[in-house]
Amino acid sequence: MTRVTPSTLNCKFPTSSKPRVWLLSSGASPIGIALSRQLLAHGDIVVFGTQFNDTSDNVDPRSADFAAFWTEEVLVRDGWKNRARAVGLDGRSKGQCQAAVAEVISFFRRLDVLLCCSSQAIVGAVEELGASSRTSALVRDQFETNYFGHVNIIKAALPSMRAKHSGHIILLSGISWGCSPCSEVTRAERCLQLAIWAPLASACIAPPNGPWKVSATLAYEVAPFNIKMTIVQPNLEISILTNEITAAPQLPQYKPENNSAPLFRELIGGLLDRIDASTMANNGDKYGHAEADRFSSEDIFSVSPQLSERMQSQLLAETITALTAVGGHDNPPTRHIVGHEAVASVKEKLKTVSEELEDFVEASCAVDLNAEAWSLSQGLDDDSQDL
Repeated sequence: MTRVTPSTLNCKFPTSSKPRVWLLSSGASPIGIALSRQLLAHGDIVVFGTQFNDTSDNVDPRSADFAAFWTEEVLVRDGWKNRARAVGLDGRSKGQCQAAVAEVISFFRRLDVLLCCSSQAIVGAVEELGASSRTSALVRDQFETNYFGHVNIIKAALPSMRAKHSGHIILLSGISWGCSPCSEVTRAERCLQLAIWAPLASACIAPPNGPWKVSATLAYEVAPFNIKMTIVQPNLEISILTNEITAAPQLPQYKPENNSAPLFRELIGGLLDRIDASTMANNGDKYGHAEADRFSSEDIFSVSPQLSERMQSQLLAETITALTAVGGHDNPPTRHIVGHEAVASVKEKLKTVSEELEDFVEASCAVDLNAEAWSLSQGLDDDSQDL
């Protein structure tokens, strides 16, 4: 199996006279671990935000991956131990956000790059997600993680960055446009180049778009303090397939036999089936189509995609390369699209918007004030100024 090691990626880092201090809001996630390998190998300092609770009956399966990474790599490789630290960080808690940033400043004297990479995916139609108090709570919890969690850690980091008159905030989001589901296992193994469909993914797509609006405003607000803001947008499957996915109970009206639209629930369930089938086939095991059926169940269902090490490495390669290229840059982009498929999705979306605009351009322009009305309004403004 192929792991994204410091030698397998050709990462290029911005020049710096000293090691950069990174804080990863979800350091134990697959993308947090893969990125930290490159950062530590480069000589940077990494603080991992984690929220594992060993006393919980529902332990996040990623805790074992992070523990293995910490003991087998961080504590073993030369110089890594002194440049790595794990802190408790749940973005939903303002107190934990403030404590995590304070610990970074206490140990390393500064915070150069904050990466907001926490994510949670929910599958379901708007109607399904509002069908009960339990499903409504799922949506609220997702917004707490994907939106307010990012806002909380950003607010906690700003005072120290402002005091140092430097800093870079990176928000990892996703491109949600495109309609080309993966139909072959071989394609899933070849970097999982999938453009996720948007139907019935409204709750999954809505929270990432909120921080994007905030980041656009924040970039202007903090520019006088020499604080940079970048939103990095790979394809949406990066955040979906590397985090837990929760499906709301499916209503009969949205089942395939009653709804002919290609829905996100069936697409993601089928994709996970192909991924698991490929992984188990490589291990010589037999596999049935379980995930697609469970995504259509009448109960709330959660699953963490079990990507092979090879699949995960290939899936994250482009994003890791992009993050290392812009993190801590003196003049980073405000928005960075990752990968040729994501770029193609943006271009296609812009083309669609342009075509729709042309179709209704006459109706749009029909509401404009005519020249006479405009002149009259200007005259009224002049008179009011005289008064």
